[in-house]
Amino acid sequence: MRVQVQKWGNSLALRIPKPFAEDVGVSEGTVVDVSISKGRLIAAPVAPRRARLEDLLRRVTKRNLHGEVETGPAIGREAW
Repeated sequence: MRVQVQKWGNSLALRIPKPFAEDVGVSEGTVVDVSISKGRLIAAPVAPRRARLEDLLRRVTKRNLHGEVETGPAIGREAW
């Protein structure tokens, strides 16, 4: 399928036909990686990275670790 490159501000833009967008899971707001390979323009959706607990805990240090937080007395049937 051929589409026309259009001016968008100081940049250029391509419209992605709906069937193509649906096939690759692209919708408004999707981040894509744009690159050039062997003289061809390639736009590939970037898969969102799921946060893993191990990776998040690795960023905790003595400097950014806070102490205990008082939340007040138990209410209802809570057991502390």
